[in-house]
Amino acid sequence: MFAKIQSLGVFALNGFLVTVEADTSGGLPRFDIVGLPDNAVKEAGDRVRSALKNSGFTYPVSRITVNLAPADTRKTGPVYDLPILLALLATTGQIPAQPAGRAYLGELSLDGEIRPVAGALAMAIAARKNGIKELFCPAANAAEAAVVEGLSVYPCRSAAQVAAHLRGEREIGVYLPEEKDEEFDAYPDFSDVRGQYEARRALEIAAAGGHNVLMIGPPGTGKSMLAKRMPGILPPMTRAEAIETTSVYSVAGKLPAGSGLMRKRPFRSPHHSVSTAGLAGGGSVPHPGEISLAHNGVLFLDELPEFRRDALEVLRQPLEDGVITLSRAQASAAYPCRVMLVAAMNPCPCGYFGHPVKRCSCTPSVMERYLQRVSGPLLDRIDLHVEVQPVEYEALSASEEGEPTAEILKRVAKAREIQQARYAGTQAACNAQLSGAQLREACVCTPQAQTLLKGAFERLGLSARGYDRVLKVSRTIADLEGSEVIGGEHIAEALQYRNLDRKYWNG
Repeated sequence: MFAKIQSLGVFALNGFLVTVEADTSGGLPRFDIVGLPDNAVKEAGDRVRSALKNSGFTYPVSRITVNLAPADTRKTGPVYDLPILLALLATTGQIPAQPAGRAYLGELSLDGEIRPVAGALAMAIAARKNGIKELFCPAANAAEAAVVEGLSVYPCRSAAQVAAHLRGEREIGVYLPEEKDEEFDAYPDFSDVRGQYEARRALEIAAAGGHNVLMIGPPGTGKSMLAKRMPGILPPMTRAEAIETTSVYSVAGKLPAGSGLMRKRPFRSPHHSVSTAGLAGGGSVPHPGEISLAHNGVLFLDELPEFRRDALEVLRQPLEDGVITLSRAQASAAYPCRVMLVAAMNPCPCGYFGHPVKRCSCTPSVMERYLQRVSGPLLDRIDLHVEVQPVEYEALSASEEGEPTAEILKRVAKAREIQQARYAGTQAACNAQLSGAQLREACVCTPQAQTLLKGAFERLGLSARGYDRVLKVSRTIADLEGSEVIGGEHIAEALQYRNLDRKYWNG
């Protein structure tokens, strides 16, 4: 007997249609799975056999061959357990043959319970593109799969429940997604921050233009506290951004069970001991790393010079292009990584260079070696370098709260609206993403601004990339003020945030 069931697979963020074909024939009992399966797929035979018996079905004692088509595409993970079980039930007449337009996915426990799988959203998108109208998936994945419009999602809890639905005995209701409000209050508020007006101003500029920022200051000055509040002043994600970010988390297996569309911008803060693969992604079948998990959000690297040099250097191209390509012997995968990099570091190994009270114990040579742990090309990709000084007692003890996140967000959102209107129909969504041609068109400077920029270029020895980044930051400052052209005051402020372009800076 022969039967086939539609299922899906996923590689990187791309889902694809898979046809599960099952054939039972005479001969010694045997269970073979072909079609380029990995070990997890090969082990499906044992899970399916136990799930069939423990769910009250008859297991065919015969030669069983299961083919996963297309046979030249590698199949990974336990996602094919449920469709394999259903195909065997169809070959033995325990359920009717399945019509086109239906697809099934899910991992099975030995008692027939259906467990969640990774990449459900990417597979649901692929199902819709391939004409699938009904998707039977684990109940824990139903919320994310239901994000796809035009697809009826059936939440399944056990193999017996699915079989009863297919026989018309007990219907499974279509999953209806719940509408939830945006959760802005989940972010820490800037009103908790005392003092640090320059740093707050720099972070507002960074959020308004999507710029990378580096904070330099002694321990305990609030660098981490400021960084954790950055996502709260970024505009809400669009639906397209939310789907892309949710897909990354789904494929990585980081999406909590029962979660639907991610509404909050991600904030990732890996420890400085993270490996290159942990930061960039990797594995025999490439999986997303921290930079991709921070897509459309914030990647915070605290104690920047303490990170491994090779791990930091791998970020250079992704920060520029917004995508990282992982090439391995078995496959090559590309993951999006359009992030805002927020980094923090001490000014020297002891941390107290430039401190108004505590004395620095580092020699100039020690300081220079410390700063050289962060390469020039990486610093060139960071738009703003801002000093974070110790907070004075008066500011800490003041009863008046700082400016709240909601007020800063209003200004940032207004600046982003200006940029979206200016770059409508292009690939750029904010000033930080401008190409060279767009930069010349968008960054119109006054004569005073041109003169100031020329002098700074010659005095600081800016690279071509550094010159572009000063212009981009100046454009953002002008947008925050509602100015069509870049003035000298905008250039002057942008240049203040290029401290590490100098050999030394004033502490």
